[in-house]
Amino acid sequence: MVGATGGIGGQALEQAGAAGHDVTAVVRNPGNVSREIHTVGANLATADPAALESAIAGADAVLSGLGARSRSDIGVAWRGTLTIVRAMLTTGVNRLVVVSAAPVGAVASPGRPDPPKDDPGDGFFMRHLFAPFARAAFRKRYEDLAHMEEVVRESGLDWTIVRPPRLTDGPRTGAFRTAFGKNVRGGFRVSRADVALFMLRAVEAPETIHQTIGIAY
Repeated sequence: MVGATGGIGGQALEQAGAAGHDVTAVVRNPGNVSREIHTVGANLATADPAALESAIAGADAVLSGLGARSRSDIGVAWRGTLTIVRAMLTTGVNRLVVVSAAPVGAVASPGRPDPPKDDPGDGFFMRHLFAPFARAAFRKRYEDLAHMEEVVRESGLDWTIVRPPRLTDGPRTGAFRTAFGKNVRGGFRVSRADVALFMLRAVEAPETIHQTIGIAY
């Protein structure tokens, strides 16, 4: 699990550990990991892929919750994901599940300078109010995530991209909806715990491979 001390990453780590999975956490500050598990310290914004190879080798899958927590972190999502991809290609690990964000479908990236104006799953409120406001307020963060998605799609790996809207600290319910290739119509929020649950389920769900999936209540 990469980014295991973040909101979604921490939830995925707890849920995977509770289910009895053998988990390795890749984090910037190993002392912040809540569970007694194998932990690798790495700054993903600057790490060499070789630094991750020992953590990734032999894994069934890599889950990533990378994302900028502050303006100074912007760029960590795409740079860190590129590092992860290179380490996975070297070690032969092929399954990758990453978290992005619902508004990113309409955000430009280096390889897609003219994205669609709106996500096909967005209703009136999302299309005209929430999504434009979110993209304006968090533009640089979303550009980072859009670039990350591009890195993932071009990786040659068996990837899944998960796009939640507004995240909450609510409990794991399993009562979320998903939509393949678009955002969830009328879905405005989802808990970090439920995003983590879906990411763990996606690892063993072949129908999610090479799919961008919206998730919300």
